[in-house]
Amino acid sequence: MRILLKVILLTGWNALCISGLSAAQVGDAARQTRSPPMTPKTFQALPSKVADHRIAYGDNAEQYGDLRLPATPGLHPVVVLIHGGCLKSEYATLKDLAPMADALKEAGFATWNVEYRRLGNPGGGWPGTYLDVGAAVDKLRSLAAEYPLDTSRIVVVGHSAGGHLAMWVASRPRLPSNSPLSVDAPLAVKGVVNLGGYGDLAAFRQVEKAACGGTAIAEAVLGGDPSEVPHRYAQVSASAMLPLGKSQVLIWGEEDTNTPLWLAQQHVEAARNAGDPIQLLILPGLGHFEIADPNSSAWPSLRKSIESLLN
Repeated sequence: MRILLKVILLTGWNALCISGLSAAQVGDAARQTRSPPMTPKTFQALPSKVADHRIAYGDNAEQYGDLRLPATPGLHPVVVLIHGGCLKSEYATLKDLAPMADALKEAGFATWNVEYRRLGNPGGGWPGTYLDVGAAVDKLRSLAAEYPLDTSRIVVVGHSAGGHLAMWVASRPRLPSNSPLSVDAPLAVKGVVNLGGYGDLAAFRQVEKAACGGTAIAEAVLGGDPSEVPHRYAQVSASAMLPLGKSQVLIWGEEDTNTPLWLAQQHVEAARNAGDPIQLLILPGLGHFEIADPNSSAWPSLRKSIESLLN
């Protein structure tokens, strides 16, 4: 049995229904008036402000994050942001989620928007990409000694491949002790919001070439296919490490053609069967990039999800 919590944008729907149109006509009208899907170029051109602090968490040029702090006094809950881009250095940077970081700062959250080594960077892939993301999260311990951060209230939000990494952050305590990705006492998080990312890297192989420009990402990142390095796929895929013991919210655009909805449904069903608290929010009329745009209709659902995980 699958959990599907569909979020309906009632304003536009009711406006059409009041006009006396049939259900079929309503559907046709909605499709005709729907905006074209946001492109990666448009998404990356969204404006943002300079972060309050740029801080290294390692010695490599890609090992840094941008910290933003609300103006209000007191300790602030922290939202860790992890950008996507098919785990390839030429596709994306942390600037992609800077507009979201700005919006969250205005909403009263501290944000730690992290960069990490990807394919194309020396040390990117297995295990460097995952070690970087883990180290960036753990860096919050030392940052809390200098900045007003409440490290007992951390939520991780990732978009696309960053959603995959955010899910992995929540699964880190489940890693076997002999894993090269394992560290002593990884910093605990309250939950994770996955914006169109995959929980199972092996399953993503079925669609990765269409989603990532014809490249076999999983094999490039992990150094082989699941038959060659099964332990690596198991150690980076949250779906393989259930139950995570963490609340998870998956937010998907109904029009997402990059990461098909069945990947979300597959993880939700497995997580629910394992006993994890999980929700899947399907947002009508939105594609893969709109769900990470704080100016889109996805923003209220994202903000509410973060707040619910922190409570």
